[in-house]
Amino acid sequence: MNFFEASCQEPPLNAALFGLCDDQNGTKAYTNTNHPDKWIATVKNERNVKLVFTAIDKCIIKDNEYPRRGRCDGMLTTADLLYLVELNNTPKDWLSDTIEQLESTIQFFMDNHDLSSFKHKKAFACNKKHRHFQEIDNELNLRFFRKYRFRIDVQAEIIVV
Repeated sequence: MNFFEASCQEPPLNAALFGLCDDQNGTKAYTNTNHPDKWIATVKNERNVKLVFTAIDKCIIKDNEYPRRGRCDGMLTTADLLYLVELNNTPKDWLSDTIEQLESTIQFFMDNHDLSSFKHKKAFACNKKHRHFQEIDNELNLRFFRKYRFRIDVQAEIIVV
């Protein structure tokens, strides 16, 4: 499994502000710069870093592959940054499933790639219905970091460092 498959990647994007979208219609997630009403997550890229968005669900991992095993919608990468993103649009009872999808994707990634070149690793649980920061239990945060070496954020705003 190649998480850097060119056919699943969009051209590098260095916009200061853009969105990540998932139309929930069987198509893969994508970036968007001109329709904020479609954005599930907002990416703030004030330093105009060139980011590559890769669709994971429905591209790197197809629907019929690994049944009953979750995967997140996509990832943003640079040479030293890896942000995994799950885009959600449900009003309630979404967080535990979203975290499981992120954990499963991290495990897929670790089984197939070396993470050591990435200085910044984050997993984002984004929900259009819950746009503002939602605090994660400190114990979960610590467990997640110790197990995967990723920080986890529950918010619909992704700030590029």
